[in-house]
Amino acid sequence: MIYDRADSLNDLVAARLRFVGQRYTSGKREIVGLLIEVGHPVSIGDIAERLPKMPRSSAYRHLVDLQQAGVVRRVTASDEFARFELAEDLTEHHHHLLCVHCGRVIDVKPGTGFEASLNRTVGQLARAEGFVPQSHRLDVFGICATCGRNSAFRS
Repeated sequence: MIYDRADSLNDLVAARLRFVGQRYTSGKREIVGLLIEVGHPVSIGDIAERLPKMPRSSAYRHLVDLQQAGVVRRVTASDEFARFELAEDLTEHHHHLLCVHCGRVIDVKPGTGFEASLNRTVGQLARAEGFVPQSHRLDVFGICATCGRNSAFRS
């Protein structure tokens, strides 16, 4: 479900937060606004840079509340490199390329043929285990082009 209008998205965020007993405070609204604006996963450092008046401790607390409400999801290449983005059901389906060296997260949107093949494979694997899949996400770990130019990562 794609929300073109920020006010519709904000209404949905407020409802999800109410459902888990949280309020949609100005700090949470600032973080959601930032995630809408940038359109890609951001680190806590990115948030601090773009929202300099917000203490990092507050940003972490807001992100925890937003995760709990299903508004934000955490994307990590390793524990050292956490990024945050709006939950996929609020934006659009995509996958990630994650650099294990610098933590860069690249959103990728494969074609329908790839998605159909992946859905068939997930369905087969799930049925074999008596599992009912609800969604999927593909995170590919590796070395980004910038880090790959560093001779230490060449084979």
